[in-house]
Amino acid sequence: MLASPTDLEDFALGFSLTEGIVDTAGEVHDMELAQSPQGWTVQLTIAASRFALLKDRRRSLAGRTGCGLCGVESLEQVFRPLASPLQPLVLPSAVLGQAMRGLSAAQPLQQRAGGLHAAAWCDLQGQVLLVREDVGRHNALDKLLGALQRAGHARDAGFVAVTSRASFEMVQKSATLGVRLLAAVS
Repeated sequence: MLASPTDLEDFALGFSLTEGIVDTAGEVHDMELAQSPQGWTVQLTIAASRFALLKDRRRSLAGRTGCGLCGVESLEQVFRPLASPLQPLVLPSAVLGQAMRGLSAAQPLQQRAGGLHAAAWCDLQGQVLLVREDVGRHNALDKLLGALQRAGHARDAGFVAVTSRASFEMVQKSATLGVRLLAAVS
């Protein structure tokens, strides 16, 4: 995966959860990061039962464009069932506006380098509590969702705001982990 080299543990966990590689953080037994001249490698040790399922689910993830369909061999692989139905979260537009303004202000990498996306966990008043950045919008979301899982944030106490447009895959990733609202720029 092409990703910015920050918060890689969050990215690996978030990606593993949102892609259905593991169902729970407890199924990740070990995580090791290694740097080489070519970049970073994150190696996960996952539960044997999950590894067996992963071997049966063939998918090439190279060349993703964010639509959620790249690399799948059949449409059955696209739609993953949610653990339980989510109750909609409706918030005033002022709360969403505050979250977007707060997200913009909470992007140190964007301010230094430009061209980065961000995903934020916001409380129900629109206060930004946690932010993850990445060159890829899906990666920023996976990093945030991994960080939320690691920190144990209650999914009914907030929502996700992203600096990009929302794709089918981003909505599915958020819903998979119980996020009831994904607010996007477009």
